[in-house]
Amino acid sequence: MQNIVVKCKPGLRFLLLVGLLWVLAAGSAWSQIVADTVPVFNYEDPKEYEIGGITVNGANFSDDNAIIGVSGLKVGEKIRIPGAEIPKAMRSLWKLRLFTDVRILQEKIIGDVIFLEIAVQERPRLSKYSYHGAKKGFHEDLNEAVDPFLLKGGIVTENVKVNAKEAIEKFYVGKGFLDAHVTVDEIPDSSRINSVSLIFNVDRGPRIKVEDIDFVGNTEVKDKKLRKQMKNTKKKGRFLGSSKFIKADFEEDKNSVIKFYNTIGFRDAQITSDSFWRTEDGDLKLRLAIEEGDQYYFRNITWKGNSIYPTETLENVLGIEKGEVYNQELLETRLRFSQDGRDVSTLYMDNGYLFFQVDPTEIAIVGDSIDLEMRIYEGPQATIDKVVIQGNDRTHEHVIRRELRTRPGDKFSRSNIIRSQREIVNLGYFNPEALGINTPVNPQRGTVDIEYTVEEKPSDQLELSAGWGGNRRVIGTLGVAFNNFSLRNIFNKEAWRPLPQGDGQRVSLRAQTNGDFYQSYNMSFTEPWLGGKKPTSFTLAGFYNRFAFGTRGTSSRQSFNIIQGSVSLGTRLRWPDDNFVYSTAINIQTLSLDNWISGLFRTDDGGVVAEGYYNNFSLSQTIARTTINDPIFPKEGSKFSLSLQMTLPYSLIFFKDKDYSELSPSERFRWLEYHKWRFDAEWYTPLVGKLVLKAQSKIGILGTYNKKVGTSPFERFQLGGDGINNQQFGFAGVDIISLRGYEVEDLEANLDPNGGSGNIATPVFSKHTLELRYPLSLNPSSTIFVTAFAQAGNAWRTVRDFNPFDLKRSAGVGLRVFLPMFGTLGFDYGLGFDKDLTGDKKLGTFNIVLGFEPE
Repeated sequence: MQNIVVKCKPGLRFLLLVGLLWVLAAGSAWSQIVADTVPVFNYEDPKEYEIGGITVNGANFSDDNAIIGVSGLKVGEKIRIPGAEIPKAMRSLWKLRLFTDVRILQEKIIGDVIFLEIAVQERPRLSKYSYHGAKKGFHEDLNEAVDPFLLKGGIVTENVKVNAKEAIEKFYVGKGFLDAHVTVDEIPDSSRINSVSLIFNVDRGPRIKVEDIDFVGNTEVKDKKLRKQMKNTKKKGRFLGSSKFIKADFEEDKNSVIKFYNTIGFRDAQITSDSFWRTEDGDLKLRLAIEEGDQYYFRNITWKGNSIYPTETLENVLGIEKGEVYNQELLETRLRFSQDGRDVSTLYMDNGYLFFQVDPTEIAIVGDSIDLEMRIYEGPQATIDKVVIQGNDRTHEHVIRRELRTRPGDKFSRSNIIRSQREIVNLGYFNPEALGINTPVNPQRGTVDIEYTVEEKPSDQLELSAGWGGNRRVIGTLGVAFNNFSLRNIFNKEAWRPLPQGDGQRVSLRAQTNGDFYQSYNMSFTEPWLGGKKPTSFTLAGFYNRFAFGTRGTSSRQSFNIIQGSVSLGTRLRWPDDNFVYSTAINIQTLSLDNWISGLFRTDDGGVVAEGYYNNFSLSQTIARTTINDPIFPKEGSKFSLSLQMTLPYSLIFFKDKDYSELSPSERFRWLEYHKWRFDAEWYTPLVGKLVLKAQSKIGILGTYNKKVGTSPFERFQLGGDGINNQQFGFAGVDIISLRGYEVEDLEANLDPNGGSGNIATPVFSKHTLELRYPLSLNPSSTIFVTAFAQAGNAWRTVRDFNPFDLKRSAGVGLRVFLPMFGTLGFDYGLGFDKDLTGDKKLGTFNIVLGFEPE
């Protein structure tokens, strides 16, 4: 080994010596510091230490004790260093996925006692998140999509961001944006410790359309027919059809195709494969490979196990003849739960056989024919044990229970449950979408409980409106209708919340005025169950109307007053069935006219009724049948009513010898005599999905007893308009009937026969409507639906002129919004195809609906 000698001057040698001594001293001090903090552990000779204490550093959101507990290290426990305990503790902490860095350090050592520090770096926490490039209307839906992954204050990991990103992309794919792409920006939030905000940048791209749908392997059914079965996935270019591609809807459409094949006898049909690819334009092409199989037919159908009903009865209900095309859907419908109640299960269940089961078994397939054996288990009859009502926090239980057709001790009946459901909905107090029915069974006792769960909805209405009455100026309206009132609790202070309610009574108060010209006040009270034991309704109603023109005390003053009071009784009939209701009303009305030259009231010869005092005492009788399932937005059912309002034939009983040709109108009609007939029919049926078809007809005829007296100038009809603009005549001896697309003056029969400017009322009218309805919202707090209608109607001045085929046609669209507190609001725009367009008349008419649906 050689020594290396460095030669230098004496002064420089001194400086070098001092520097060397300084370095040695500093090194000795540094070695002492390191020895105090990081001792040198010998991996070949581990040493055992006792843990004297554990501290945690860097945990802002996590609990220190929890971190120590998860590590597995305990004070007083002995560990070996180096050893397995420290690495194991670190692995346990990493598994939490709460930290980006984990270290276990030695603070100090005193003898064989070691003090440890667990140093962690926590993952950032989510303070907020937002969207960039997404429409505001989608934000709520996007929040629902990412809610399972994003929690404010929660830990933000790469996995969390990826899951949220994929959820957003999936949402847009579900809307038909197959190329949707989302990126995530993570931005530190300086307002909070170790927090970040996430920004989701959305590039939804174009909506991908389906260019074409091809079928391969179909020989019995054409492509066009199969495409019609695909209700959700449509090819591009269809009118009023969306061509977007949604995977879930596509799978549903494939099932619809197979179901269609099953209805025409191809029971073995299947889709063997499907494929799709993008075109050069970016659109989508779909191809379905179909294996149709053979077409089958029903042959012999036998029954086994039936003892309650003979085979002939079951065959009549089934209604499937030998040789018919095999239709699996029809077979299931006729065996179980058809909409019209024509099925074998309903036959048994309406007789209490709740445990009834039927199993159609194929016992032979000969060529293209199938033999079926209907294997029946009738079981014992089930008796209703308890009928429970839940959720009625405002309506008293007896109001609901009296509408039910299911009572304890009765035999179980499916039809009675369906009818009870309809009656509950028709009360108008509950959300029809939330009505639940549960039937827990006790097989050991042979009993069943029936549980009805209801959800109350607002049923009272407030009418506060102002409408322009033309030269009559603004007409203000204030009205309230309490549809679930409780008269017996009116003196109970605790029941006023804000009004006594829950007994199903109806109180209506309404006032209209524009000052001196027009005033109207009316009220009504209805008790639907008079006495509380039978569905006998009692109604007491009255109104007062006053119309006036001109200055008081002058010859130009015109006035018309009408006062009416009525009382009616109605009851539900048992024959032909209990869907029929019969009601009778006694009406006492007086009318007084003073210089009233509006021309609305006319005699048969066109004379104006402008003066006089008239008595209108009549008896009204109505028979109606209704099976409508929801009064706000009926989906199915019908309603028919025939009413007759008549007076005594005074001229034939008390005034036989009078010469009416010499009498003035005020003398001739002092005691009004007439018979007034009204027929109204409504029918609803679902077409596709939520789309509902409404068909309606209305006919009214005002007849006379004595031709010498003539037709009453009052109680006539006025067809045309929207039923709102001329609502001031609603209680003025005229029935207002709307006709969309036409104003009142557009109908020839409504024009003044003497060439005047006023409109008259007619004794005969007819109106018919076809209407498509589609709901946008069935929320009970805001029911919204759109309509497309075709309407035809007309009015005639005499019964002899009545021609049911001479109708004025119209078509158009409309919107309805039902708000519980305000009633029905909306509009219609109709095109009148048969109106006279001379002058400034227009083909289209815009009508407003305020508070109620016009006739």
